Amino acid sequence: MTVVTLGETMALLSTPAWGRVTGGSALPVGIGGAESNVAIGLARLGVPATWISRVGDDAFGALVTREIRGEGVRVLAAADPAAPTGLMVKEMRGGKPWRVRYYRRGSAASRLSPSDIEASVVEQADVVHLTGITAALGPGPRKTLDHVIGLARAAGTLVSFDVNHRATLWPPAEAGPVLARLAAAADVVFAGPAEAALLLGRDLPGEPSFELGEDLARELAKTGPRTVVVKLGALGSVALHGGEVHRAEAVPVTVVDPVGAGDAFVAGYLCGLVSGEPVPGCLRLGNAAGAAVCRVPGDWEGLPARDELGATEPVEVVR
Repeated sequence: MTVVTLGETMALLSTPAWGRVTGGSALPVGIGGAESNVAIGLARLGVPATWISRVGDDAFGALVTREIRGEGVRVLAAADPAAPTGLMVKEMRGGKPWRVRYYRRGSAASRLSPSDIEASVVEQADVVHLTGITAALGPGPRKTLDHVIGLARAAGTLVSFDVNHRATLWPPAEAGPVLARLAAAADVVFAGPAEAALLLGRDLPGEPSFELGEDLARELAKTGPRTVVVKLGALGSVALHGGEVHRAEAVPVTVVDPVGAGDAFVAGYLCGLVSGEPVPGCLRLGNAAGAAVCRVPGDWEGLPARDELGATEPVEVVR
């Protein structure tokens, strides 16, 4: 049971807890990227994971590959001598994350192309996990996603797709049609309510609820994916599979830093999927992993090991 991910991971700088950067300020350096977050989450849960990307031939690129490899993930990332590693800056206010800024235009990962993909890696995987963030990086990464989906389809590898729309990278009018096309080609789709509405070309009809999540999942399933999972944040999650809707309430938690919780949810869900868990079990694992990440600062540092996932609430099945 192996999962392959593909996408950009950046160096991450965090401003001081009080937010203001002054001369001599120390900015802690870490890493962050949705796809590597998922890969690390899977590795910690005992699922072999591979991360494919490009990084700059620079100190940040070395940091990114070293940290991800150190978490037990197989890293296939070329060092690009002509483009830098992407950068993200997490601005703090009152000791808590307030805003994230990206510096990724012209980054090494924006130069991803089909030639970066070793076909056998995708063909031998049980699941290949992709996100809409990669599609936002430019035409080369979009072609790479199409190439990977084609390889997976031919080999019978399941395709997982997290919409992960980032309005700071591309506006909804541009992103919507591309993300909808990619979602339609996937087997499993993960989306928040606003992202699901974006794929369907409509405005979000109301506040997040289990009923709204179910309605959106049913509409999205008509476009192609076999399973649609709607992440409802503090409420929990909804999955539609085989005509049945499954609801799972969130694990109660005191939120310290919510960044990365969605990626942790995906890692937990995919862990259950490749382990043969039914959909309710996948949702429970996803909710528990997402809650664990919210408890501590950082995008991925709080990703749990399997034995750290506590008991969770039962899943309700709605026929």
